[in-house]
Amino acid sequence: MFAVYITHPQVKISAEVPVPQWGLSDLGVERTRKAAALPWVKHLARIISSGETKAIETANILAEVASVTPEIDETMHENDRSATGFLPPPAFEAAADWFFAHPTESFKGWERAMDAQARIVSAVSRVLADHDPARPIAFIGHGGVGTLLKCHLAGKPIARDGDQPGGGGNLFAFRPARSLVDCRLTCDWTPMEFWQGDK
Repeated sequence: MFAVYITHPQVKISAEVPVPQWGLSDLGVERTRKAAALPWVKHLARIISSGETKAIETANILAEVASVTPEIDETMHENDRSATGFLPPPAFEAAADWFFAHPTESFKGWERAMDAQARIVSAVSRVLADHDPARPIAFIGHGGVGTLLKCHLAGKPIARDGDQPGGGGNLFAFRPARSLVDCRLTCDWTPMEFWQGDK
């Protein structure tokens, strides 16, 4: 059986809309529908989503095929960047580099990487503690906290070299267990519409 952490794909970027309320772009919807057409999606017994709009929209498309109702976990949100508000892409990339390079410090009021990691690890651990490992499960979230979770699962320090490829809409897979300590990565970041399921 498998567990996957999936990041939302491309979004409609707007400086006028709070980032947590951004929705999927047409390309993001198209990519999610391609992923939903793959056989492994039908086997998902549970889908746990961040409460951000783009994650919920991704989860809903997959859930329709899996015939499950997404569960929303508000603690799975992206690292809190509200202190700076919207940053244009070049400025955001520079800020993200700093965020990963200084995990114990805050970038201009952002949530620290170490705190965001503790939050996402706690959220996933809480779900898995009451989940049957024999039932495939998907967590739908974001690139930043997803990378922090992957670093933890891999037993590696926080670093951006573990980040997903650009654009979002990627997943990594791991062998589920009641305790996150016993989970093992089985697949590194892969575009969600390309992954063929756990072998």
